Amino acid sequence: MKPTLFLLAAGMGSRYGGLKQLDGLGPNGETIMDYSIYDAIQAGFGKVVWVIRKDFEEQFRTQILSKYEDKIKCELCFQGIDALPEGFSVPEGRVKPWGTNHAVLMGKDVIKEPFCVINCDDFYNRDAFMVIGKFLSELPEGSKNAYAMVGFRVGNTLSENGTVARGICSKDEQGNLTTVVERTEIVRCAEDGSNAGAANEEIRYKDEQGNWVAVDEKTPVSMNMWGFTPDYFDYSEDYFKEFLSDPKNMENLKAEFFIPLMVNKLINEGTATVQVLDTTSKWFGVTYAADRQGTVDRIQSLIDDGTYPAKLF
Repeated sequence: MKPTLFLLAAGMGSRYGGLKQLDGLGPNGETIMDYSIYDAIQAGFGKVVWVIRKDFEEQFRTQILSKYEDKIKCELCFQGIDALPEGFSVPEGRVKPWGTNHAVLMGKDVIKEPFCVINCDDFYNRDAFMVIGKFLSELPEGSKNAYAMVGFRVGNTLSENGTVARGICSKDEQGNLTTVVERTEIVRCAEDGSNAGAANEEIRYKDEQGNWVAVDEKTPVSMNMWGFTPDYFDYSEDYFKEFLSDPKNMENLKAEFFIPLMVNKLINEGTATVQVLDTTSKWFGVTYAADRQGTVDRIQSLIDDGTYPAKLF
């Protein structure tokens, strides 16, 4: 069974062209999302599903979905703040969505095969799709509790224009994920955190005490590229009810139900394994406005070396 690509796109705005997810960075106005879908098709994926806001549906179908419909099977699902289990209601004053794993949960009715979850505004690169596509397509039919995460090498995920946030991963001797710890300030810098270019620069992150901690170039980090089977939806549904039943999550109007929260629970309980898949892909994206031109240039270099055609679709 061919796997499905599941794009988290509910953060898109309703004004087409106004957000970085829809910024034309390729020579013919291609977005980062276009390259992800092109790579997924090359890697053998058979369907693309987007989770978007319901009020964006008509515009999305006209301006985005129409590009792909004759290339690969396409479906939509919708994330809304009021998409809650029976017996729960939106806390007064809450306007923030419920987070990435809530967005994933919205795909339950349209995804019945192994699937890969990605962000729509990260350039993951071809090898990453090949690696996760191979893992998912080789799973025995009916597989459960055996998931995967593409572990990008941290040195391949940095911005030249400032710090980045990444989930730094640890794995066991079998290559299975043991923890994901979100580090919000990672940069290539000198020992004291000063600017890149110093003779003794290393990749470092700032810990909870404000100290800079060095990490190896090949340390795996999560770029939110996960591989799951449909049983993951059932676990998410059950745990989301627990999440909503916790008073502190209802009182905190910004509390979010994140993918790593669900994954860590399943790992810690021994319910599931998550294999960390290595990739040589170099991530890039538009974390800072100053990253834009570099991203345009890198895409052009991939076209020049024959990785992509000048016009994708």
